[in-house]
Amino acid sequence: MTYKIALSQAVYYYLAILIIIALGIIFYFNSKKVISSGNHVTHTYAVMDKNQELLLDVMSFETASRGYLLTGNPSFISSYRQSLAQVEQNIVILLHLTKDNPSQHKRVEDLAILIANRIKMSEKLIEAKSKEPENSKEQYLFLQFSTAKTEAIRESVKAINAEEFMLLKVRKSENTFSTDMNKIVLFSLFAGVFLLLLFIYFVFRNHTIINEESKAHSYAMQLASKYSLSLIEASRDPLFTISPEGIITDANQASVQVTEMAREKLIGSNFTTYFTDSEKAKEGYEAVFSKGFVSDYPLTIKDGVLTQVLFNGSVYKDDNNTVIGAVVVARDITEQKRIEDELIKAKQIAEEAAIKAEKATNVAVEAVKSKQQFLSNMSHEIRTPMNAIIGFTKVVLKTELTAKQKEYLMAIKMSGDAMIVLINDILDLAKVDAGRMNFEKTPFKLNLSIAAMLHLFETKIQEKNLALLTEYDERIPEVLVGDPVRLHQIILNLISNAVKFTNKGSIVLAVRLLKEEDKKASIKFSVTDTGIGIKKSKISSIFDNFQQATSSTARLFGGTGLGLAIVKQLVEAQGGTITVESTLDVGSTFSFVLDFSKTSALAVVEPEMIPLNTDIKDTKILVVEDMELNQLLMKTLLDDFGFECEIAANGKLAVEKLETTAYDIILMDLQMPEMNGFEATTYIRETLKLTVPIIALTADVTTVDVARCKEVGMNDYISKPVDERLLYSKLIGLIKKPILIIDHEVGKPTATDTIRYVDMSYLNKLTQSNTKLIREMITAYLLQTPPLVTMMRKSYNSKDWALLKSTVHKMIPSFSIVGISDEYTKMAKQVQVYADALEHAPDLEEMIKSLERVCNHSCVELQNELNAMNDEK
Repeated sequence: MTYKIALSQAVYYYLAILIIIALGIIFYFNSKKVISSGNHVTHTYAVMDKNQELLLDVMSFETASRGYLLTGNPSFISSYRQSLAQVEQNIVILLHLTKDNPSQHKRVEDLAILIANRIKMSEKLIEAKSKEPENSKEQYLFLQFSTAKTEAIRESVKAINAEEFMLLKVRKSENTFSTDMNKIVLFSLFAGVFLLLLFIYFVFRNHTIINEESKAHSYAMQLASKYSLSLIEASRDPLFTISPEGIITDANQASVQVTEMAREKLIGSNFTTYFTDSEKAKEGYEAVFSKGFVSDYPLTIKDGVLTQVLFNGSVYKDDNNTVIGAVVVARDITEQKRIEDELIKAKQIAEEAAIKAEKATNVAVEAVKSKQQFLSNMSHEIRTPMNAIIGFTKVVLKTELTAKQKEYLMAIKMSGDAMIVLINDILDLAKVDAGRMNFEKTPFKLNLSIAAMLHLFETKIQEKNLALLTEYDERIPEVLVGDPVRLHQIILNLISNAVKFTNKGSIVLAVRLLKEEDKKASIKFSVTDTGIGIKKSKISSIFDNFQQATSSTARLFGGTGLGLAIVKQLVEAQGGTITVESTLDVGSTFSFVLDFSKTSALAVVEPEMIPLNTDIKDTKILVVEDMELNQLLMKTLLDDFGFECEIAANGKLAVEKLETTAYDIILMDLQMPEMNGFEATTYIRETLKLTVPIIALTADVTTVDVARCKEVGMNDYISKPVDERLLYSKLIGLIKKPILIIDHEVGKPTATDTIRYVDMSYLNKLTQSNTKLIREMITAYLLQTPPLVTMMRKSYNSKDWALLKSTVHKMIPSFSIVGISDEYTKMAKQVQVYADALEHAPDLEEMIKSLERVCNHSCVELQNELNAMNDEK
């Protein structure tokens, strides 16, 4: 049986060899075919390339001969000769390449004859041209014959190429077939060799297993022993194998190095003797045998440096699953400990640094607070006496004066105004630096805003005999959303600067639309003057704090050098850019670009300043002010307004008066001895529980005191020096109340009480009884209000708090315009507060209903007023 198996194996073996040899022969001859067909393809490409090159050379010598015949320029003869040489050379090459193809060879010979005839014709005509240059008849004939000859040559070349192209397709197909066949044969050859080798491998493997089984077992045991030893030595950490009694049965070279004991001495010794805490070492290896493993068990090896290690151990078993020993590995954690110590130290340093940084931050915060408090105090201390100086100057200017007296008083007023400008510049800069400058998002009409602002410069422009021109781009959307107040501040600063430094010529304010998108418009503002200009060396620093064009500028023209710094920061805080171009003694152009949102909403109409009127009686005002001059000034102003006035020198005295006397309004100074304005207001609101309106008289135009005013419950504030028209406007805004009118219907025994919400007397005062203006304002109110009321209800029902806030915000300015009571303005502002907090307050529904009621009733009243006015007309 064994012999038959060996014989069959031999048959398969020799058969496989024969197949491999046959495949090799096939591969060899097929490879030759591949090479041959590849050469044929290359040869075909060569014929086609050379044929095309010959045609190009023919065209070249024809072009050269034509050029000579037409121009007589001898330089064409040189090109002609070179092309002829190339033609003859290419014909020889083509004849050689096609000698193995009789039909193609014949075509090339015919082509050579055509070309030779063409060359003879050219030679004849060139010779005639050289003898008789003006023989145009011969040239014309040449052009006719040459065209025909050239076309015949081209057709011949095309026929040769067509034949070669057909040959190319056939030879490519042959080449592809031979290549694919070669791949199949090569793959079969490799597969046969692989199978043969695999067959040989299994034959010899079986033979080895049958004849050397005992030797293989012995070798496997030796290999396993060596493998175990290699694993032990592969560990760079100390490794021990120990018996259940704690005796070391083996150890690696790392163990020898760390214990400084020979391997032979380690084997058979007690495991615990090599550690500083032998009891702990014993507990460790006992834990390995009891649990089956142990991980990260801390010990310290007795060596020169007392190396700290973490032991990881596990048991190993024999074929009967009996535990016969354990392998333990000691991982050196000296470096890890060092890193941990460094991390602990670094953490301590970081914590100390954090504490220091926190202290530094606190110091910085306190410094900012101190700075703000200093500015507040400085503002108060300077503005308080300036309030009296400017106020009394205005009062005296209203009296009968001599020309000299009036001149002196005007000088005092101008100096006071200059001082206020200086204070405003410093405090505005402080607000920007502190990041406390807030920017509104209000719909406004830019063209009207610009026109109104330029009126402020009429007097100064006339005094200096200058021209103030405006260039306004009509493409700018009518209503934009932005901060018109800050825009005014920027433009006013730039135009004031231009007026200050321009003594002749003109100042031009240009407003142009740069880019318009669906939701925003980019607008460029430019202020160009014909003033003194700026040196190039100063342009880069002109926007820095306290910088002016030259050292003499402040002396000649005055100013703080803060205006442009404030302008730059206001522009950049709104995401804009500002640039300057200037030529000394020619003029300057300051330009800035701002983006404004577009809107379909109506512009918010700013209420005009109400003219002074002394018709309001029976209004008692308490003025809380510690400085006698300011007391006298406020009393004088309020007497002029027709109000009854009492004075309290500080907050404590004001509280005492309020305990016994009722007042309609309180004007409260903030900085006073004994009890300041904040303390007094807190006492009035929280202890006396009074809701009397309180207007703060603050000399601070930063946001520090303004925010505190709101916190303690003040209704409004006005800055010193007090503008009497603004003061009057705020006072009557707080005094207005709905008027109760009794309407008696004919035939009815009882009267119906109706609350009238619109104060036409207020509207008349506001417009100075201008009937046309009253009609326009009523019409605007009637168009604007109903959609806003609908939107307010819709946004409230859908809990769209952002829309509710913006809608109510648009309604508020119109209340004061048509004389609606201030309590509804406060109510609308409270709705804004609730909407901003994204909360549904219990009384919000009632507030919405009240606002709807007052808006609807006011529309009815104003429509009646409008109808009556139209009837009178």
